[in-house]
Amino acid sequence: MPRFDGVLTPPATLAALAAGYRPVLHPSAEKLLEGTDMTMDLFGPGDAGDPERDELAPGAVVLRGYALPYEDALLDGLSSIIAEAPFRHMVTPGGHTMSVAMTNCGVAGWVTDPTGYRYAASDPETGRKWPAMPQNFARLALAAAREAGYPDFAPDACLINRYEPGARMSLHQDKDEQDFAQPIVSVSLGLSATFQFGGKQRTDPVRKILLGNGDVVVWGGLSRLFYHGVLALKDGEHPKLGRMLINLTFRSAL
Repeated sequence: MPRFDGVLTPPATLAALAAGYRPVLHPSAEKLLEGTDMTMDLFGPGDAGDPERDELAPGAVVLRGYALPYEDALLDGLSSIIAEAPFRHMVTPGGHTMSVAMTNCGVAGWVTDPTGYRYAASDPETGRKWPAMPQNFARLALAAAREAGYPDFAPDACLINRYEPGARMSLHQDKDEQDFAQPIVSVSLGLSATFQFGGKQRTDPVRKILLGNGDVVVWGGLSRLFYHGVLALKDGEHPKLGRMLINLTFRSAL
C-alpha cells in the first residue's frame, strides 16, 4: 500500500503505486449501483456488521469504524487522485492561507480564493477537470448515508482534506451546495482527531468527539447546516498514513 508522507510523493511514483486502478465516475446513485443487489451489505456478508453508532444530534450520527473494510481501496484511489490533482493550501477570500491541504474528485470540486467560495468543474491550477470519483469512494458514501437514514444520497463531489500536526479547521457551515436536503458524509483515515459539532448558530454549544481511523460522520436533515470543525491535529504515527489525517467529505454539490 502507498504511504503518504508529509512531503508529497512525486506524481509518477503515485501513478505507479496505483497501476491498474481505473476510477469510475458516477452521474447518480442509480447509475453507480446499476446491477448491484442493494439488499446485500456493501462489504459482503459478515464483513461490516452493525456499526457502533454515536448519535450527535437529530439527523447526525458517527458510524464507528465503518470505512475500515474499504481502507486499502480508499488509499489506492487517493493515490490516483493526487497524481492528477495534487494537494494544495487554498487561500480564503480574507487572504488567509488554510493550514489544511486540499484537493477534490468528482463532477465538481470545492475551491476558495480571494474571489470567494464555490464549486468549480475544473481545477483552477491546471484548467483540467477534477479526477473522476473512484467507484469505491462513491459506494462507501452511499452505503454510509443509507446506514444513517439517507437512502437517496447522490454525491457528485468529494473534498479531500489532508491534516498534518497543527492543522485545523475552524467552525463553519457547509452551505455552498445547492440542495440542503442532501446530507454530508465525512470519512476519517489516519490519525485520530477531535471533531467539533455545534448548532445552527456559531455561538451554540459545541460537542467535541474523538474520531479514529475509519470513522464516518453523516449529518443532514435538521443538522444539515450545523457548524462543525476540527481542532488542531495532534502529532502521532499511523501505520499506513504516517503523521497525517485524510478526510474525505462527500457532498451533492450541483
